[in-house]
Formats: sequence, C-alpha cells, structure tokens
Amino acid sequence: MTLQTRNISGETEPDPSKPTAGGRKFHHKAGSFAEHIIVWFMFACSILSIFITVGIVGVLIFETISFFREVTFAQFFLDTRWTPLFSSKHFGIWPLIAGTLLTTSIAIAVALPFGLLSAIYLSEFAASNVRRAVKPLLEILAGIPTIVYGYFALILVTPFLQKIIPDLSGFNALSAGLVMGVMIIPMISSLSEDAIYAVPESLKEGAYALGSHKLPSIFQVVLPTARSGIAAATTLAISRAIGETMIVTIAAGQQAKLTFDPRVPIETMTAYIVQISLGETPAGTLEFKTIFVVGFSLFCMTLIMNILGQKLAKRHIGTTE
Repeated sequence: MTLQTRNISGETEPDPSKPTAGGRKFHHKAGSFAEHIIVWFMFACSILSIFITVGIVGVLIFETISFFREVTFAQFFLDTRWTPLFSSKHFGIWPLIAGTLLTTSIAIAVALPFGLLSAIYLSEFAASNVRRAVKPLLEILAGIPTIVYGYFALILVTPFLQKIIPDLSGFNALSAGLVMGVMIIPMISSLSEDAIYAVPESLKEGAYALGSHKLPSIFQVVLPTARSGIAAATTLAISRAIGETMIVTIAAGQQAKLTFDPRVPIETMTAYIVQISLGETPAGTLEFKTIFVVGFSLFCMTLIMNILGQKLAKRHIGTTE
C-alpha cells in the first residue's frame, strides 16, 4: 500500500521512498551516458583491431613488392630450389610449400579419423556425465604449448619411429606431422561434435522408424547431415596445421627440399621465418625480405582456408535451423 503524508494545508505529499520524475530523469541520463561510454569503447576496440590487421597486411604487401623489385616472378614461381642464404641464390618457393603441405597432410591423416570418431562417440554413444568429463579432458591437448609438442616429437617420437623405420633421419617430416596431428585432434573433435550434436532428433527417429539401427543411421543420416560442419572443422584444422611453427621448427629440420618423402629433413614456411628471425640476417637485405614474401604466401594460404571454413560453417548453420 502506498503511504502518503499531508502537510499543514491538507495537500498530499509524495512518498519519499519513491523516486521523483526528476530523479528518474537523472538516473536515465546517467545510465545513457555510461552506455554511450561502453559503446564507444567497444567501437574503439573494433577499429583498433581492424587497423592492426590492415597494418600487418600492409607491411607484408609493401615488403613483398620491395622483394619482387629485385627478384622476378619467374625466379620465385618457376625455380625448384630455395637457397637465399647461400652464395648461389635461388628463390623458388616450392620447396617450402612442399614441406608445409607434407607435414599438414600427415597431421590431417592422423587428426581426422581420431577426431571424427571421438566426436561420434561423444555425441551419440557417451552418457551425459561422460561427455561432460571427457570433452574438457580432450581439449586439454589444445592447451599444451607447441614447443612441448616439438621436443616430444624430437626426443620420444623420432627415436621410437627409427626402431621401426631404420632409414628415418633424426629430423624428419613424419614425426613432426604425427605429433601435429595429435595437437589438432581437439579442434576437429570439438567442432565436429557440435555439428553432429546439432542434427535434429527427428531425422534420427525417422531412420529408426524405417528399421535402421543406430550405427547405420549415424553413417547414413547423421554424418551426411552434419557434413558441412565437419568439413568446416577439417578446413580450420588444416589452416591451423599450415600455420604451426614450433613443432616443425624443432622436429622437421631446416633443409628446404622439394620432396614428399616424410623420412628426410624438410623445411616449412613457418620454420624458415623462424630461421631468418633469429637475428643473424641483416635487416633490409634481400635475404631479410624473404621472410615477408614467405609470410605473405603463408597468409594467403591460411586466408583461403579460413574463408572456406567460414563458408562451410555458415552453410552448416543454415541447414540446421
């Protein structure tokens, strides 16, 4: 009940416990001012991130143009040797691309089956309490520093593989690719599990009503329905493997060879950037500019993979709504 008081003249006075119109107006103005400050702060953060991205891309493009003023496109795209630090200089990018694609292919060959099977188990077979416990444990793999993975590949995986493959070099693409595949399993597993879990129950119930058992319905109904999400997860994992640095730098070697033999030392694009960035190459020289042209090539590769992954993810969202 609203309490009212009367003054001496008999007029009703407002309840002091309730805010007046002026008080409400003041609070509204204060809230609007705070909201405007927060909105402008978020806008400034967005603009800053855009400027940083544009600045990075601008530096890459500027230095890449400067590189191609001294090296022709034919030397870069048609040569099959990469020796910018030697006396006989060659600037063919294909040995670095071959090493990057080799380790990435090995990593995806490991991560895709294990990640997809774990996603199927978590979404279709595991109990809810098991799912809540196993999924965070699986994602712990993504939190391990990549330098730890690199030394694990060099010190443990390579000696073990040398017992099975005697002609395996101390630095090789095989061990680096295998360990990299273990590292990106959580990415494929988590994203694929979300895509499978989002498949409508009506599709599964329809398959059961037609007489299908659980396992055939998974491979004939669930996985085809979630294929866009699974493809997006795979694409993003490939992009992550292409940009991996420390594992390949430590375990794969630093010999740029145009080969697809996983037993021999190779050099990836990221490993070469690390090699030049150690400080032994003078800044401003042609050799130093090679890290920017390699970085720009790597940026283009990962950008294409990320755009493809985003389109596949949007397609998956559109099909499940």
